[in-house]
This record gives sequence, structure tokens and C-alpha cells, in this order.
Amino acid sequence: MLRRDLTLGILAGILIGIGGSVYLSCDNKYVGAVLFSVALLCICMRGFALFTGKVGFIVEAHTRADVSALLLSLLGNLIGTFAAGAAIRYAMPSLGEKALTLCEGKLAQTAPETFLRALFCGILMYLAVVIYRKNQSVWGIFFCVPVFILSGFEHSIANMFYFSASGIVSVEAFFYLWIVILGNAAGEGPPKEPPAPKPEEAASKTEHLVP
Repeated sequence: MLRRDLTLGILAGILIGIGGSVYLSCDNKYVGAVLFSVALLCICMRGFALFTGKVGFIVEAHTRADVSALLLSLLGNLIGTFAAGAAIRYAMPSLGEKALTLCEGKLAQTAPETFLRALFCGILMYLAVVIYRKNQSVWGIFFCVPVFILSGFEHSIANMFYFSASGIVSVEAFFYLWIVILGNAAGEGPPKEPPAPKPEEAASKTEHLVP
């Protein structure tokens, strides 16, 4: 089971790396943002383990096995994105240069700015996944993902890929990524649904509607 969670996390990380690659390849940022959505779509449809797609549901189910699976997915995402980033930097140096410029801009942000950007990304990622799960609709993915990218919000797993592709390895980058991880986690989580009305309350409301 542990090996399976890690493997699913690695596969999700590789797909995010592919999504990041197509985003870096597109001169039109709007097209790139939409095409990046394909990564999350494939992850959801194949049941791979993406940290930012799972962490919001830890509120509903938080047994030791659930927490272990979440942390293994994060580790797997790290392995997958860094492998994909290293491969892209080697095979497509021009994308590595674009990733370097992108990451230098990210590191110029203050910690509060980074956290808030990550928090808003977490909200959109949770909505994208929950709409897919509960409504069986891909529209949440194809709207929420481009919105967080075009808004400049921070996605921890995508950023792992960008930093790997850029070749930046530093303490500053390490702490930056942890701030984004925490921000994503803080932004996710299901809102409490209002309790269902008691039978007598529902009947009372119905009586008031009778002319």
C-alpha cells in the first residue's frame, strides 16, 4: 500500500512536469494555462496521487493511513517533478532558461506574499477536484487551473518542477517551497455543509407556503 501511494505520487509529479513544460513552451500564456489543465485532468481520471488534490480531503478522513498516504504522495510528487525537471533541463535547455527566469521572480516575493498566493491556489485546486469528484464534471479543472496560473497564484508541486528545471538548489528555494506547501494546505478544506432541517421544521416551512 505504501509503495502504491508513493508510485501514484511519482506519476502525478511527472504529469505536473509535463503540464509545466507545455506552459513554458507556449508564448501565449492563456493557451499555456489551459493546456496545463490537461495534467490535472489526467491525474484525476487515472486516480494518481497529487498532494494539492488530496490535502483538502484530509479534514474529512484523517486516520493514520490517510495522513501517511498524503505524505507519501507529497514525497512522490517531489520525486516525479524533480525527475521531470532534470530531464527537461537536459533535453530542452531553452525551457530550463525560462524556468530560471520564472523562479528568480518567485524568490523575489516576500514570505507573506508567497503564502497568500499559495492559499488562493489551494482554494481553486480544492474546488477543481471536488467538482470533478462530486459533480463528475471537468469544468472545474478547465476553469480553476487556468485561473490560478493567470492570477499568479503559487502551486507547490508545479513549483517543484520549475525549480528542478531551472537548476536552482538553495536554502532559500527550500524554504520558499515549504511556504507554498503550507499555503496550499491552508487554502484547501471542505466548507461545512448546513445541517439538514428536521422533519418537523421542514413540515412547518411547507405549511407556511400553503395559501
